[in-house]
Amino acid sequence: MSHSTFIIVILNIFSVLILSESLRFGKPMSILRNKKLTSRIPNDYKYRTLYFNQQVDHFGFANNQTFKQRYLLADQFWSRNGGPIFFYTGNEGDIDWFCNNTGYMWDIAPDFKALLVFAEHRYYGESLPFGSDTYKNATFLNYLSSEQALADFAELIRYLKATLPGAQNSPVIAFGGSYGGMLAAWLRIKYPNVVIGSLAASAPIWQFTGLTPCNAFDDTTSATWLDASPTCVDNIHKSYYVIESTSQSEGGYQFITETFGLCSPLTSKYDLQPFMAFLVDMYVNLAMVNYPYPASFLADLPGWPVKVACSYLSEPLDGKDLLRALAKVTNMYFNFTGNTKCVNWTDDGSAGSLGYQGWNYQSCTEMVMPMCSNGSGISYNNPWDFQQVSDNCYETYKVRPRENWISLEYWAKQLKETSNIIFSNGLYDPWSSGGVMESISDTVIAIQIPKGAHHLDLRAKNPLDTPSVIRARIQEGNILRSWLKLTPGL
Repeated sequence: MSHSTFIIVILNIFSVLILSESLRFGKPMSILRNKKLTSRIPNDYKYRTLYFNQQVDHFGFANNQTFKQRYLLADQFWSRNGGPIFFYTGNEGDIDWFCNNTGYMWDIAPDFKALLVFAEHRYYGESLPFGSDTYKNATFLNYLSSEQALADFAELIRYLKATLPGAQNSPVIAFGGSYGGMLAAWLRIKYPNVVIGSLAASAPIWQFTGLTPCNAFDDTTSATWLDASPTCVDNIHKSYYVIESTSQSEGGYQFITETFGLCSPLTSKYDLQPFMAFLVDMYVNLAMVNYPYPASFLADLPGWPVKVACSYLSEPLDGKDLLRALAKVTNMYFNFTGNTKCVNWTDDGSAGSLGYQGWNYQSCTEMVMPMCSNGSGISYNNPWDFQQVSDNCYETYKVRPRENWISLEYWAKQLKETSNIIFSNGLYDPWSSGGVMESISDTVIAIQIPKGAHHLDLRAKNPLDTPSVIRARIQEGNILRSWLKLTPGL
């Protein structure tokens, strides 16, 4: 694929504006801006909502405060005579939302006679250590970390095994997707005495400094769109220049505002970069949820949404015709149901079911995930500057990120000494760029899912599932059985 040099030159003129986007606190995983996520509970997903008193600080002795951690429990499939516990390590959001979007666990629980537990991550959903003051300042936020969350999970598992009749000898397997998948893997690494194994789906545990090139995420996103249509990607790349040039024409800002149906109008050159960043977020999200069937994980979308989006951009376009076609893509993403009055491109996502505020803070402490683009793919030129990210974090939270802490804490790429972890990744998923794509050993196994999107294998089975995800789930099930010393399935 080739792109006109003059487009790159024009885009580089805006390097100062573009650099400001690289100062965001890292791209929150699975964050959807501009949409209130809803948890649609399938009729057969029945569970109880319970609470457990957790220590605010597991690693010090001066603070004895506690908070109520929410967890969901489904025991209708469970054999109290040694049946396993399938434990979901909660992500950056409401746990019921993740529970209802992790159908694989529900699908296999009857066969395994398993107890299902979905544990909410501290500082998200209802599990707020300081109530309404939880996000008030850095002092209250100080206990938001993956280490504290893993300790919560370990303590909750110990409590359940001690208090649930029949659970004392039940083996525990951790499940998780995205950040939850990272936590599932790390739980096995840090607490192998608590869980016998982990299924970590779409878990970018190597999306950190020195482990993965910063441009890998953008390259993978671009590859997903290129698979649908190279011409589509050419048009998207050209659109950044067209947006800028159109804005400079008479009535340009009004044309862009009206064409895209924006709730808040573009009024100056300072709106251009945030608007383009908003579009890039949409392209990333569409790649993430490029499922083979209609789904509502991040938005109500048709099956193979990237292909549908590219159907509007399948011919070479330019000028206002290009922007009109691109507006059809944004309308598909934000208004597929026809119920949205306008596109709220300025919403920071804080009103959604996913915890934008919490993840921003985590990205300013330990979740430092470098991302950049050289302007050759679906994004514009977007450098990574750790020092400026650090300065921006300090200005916002009075904390600075520890760039290499995660690699030290969770073994980086030295995983041969751990065992019983499945790393599954869909090749359409941008986050696969930081995932474990090749098996480390006979017990640390990588499963690649061609044409698979973000933790597709953890979703409920569907008649439109691809052969690759069906094979992946069979392989996963047989590995789980081997851990539990059960007879392999089909």
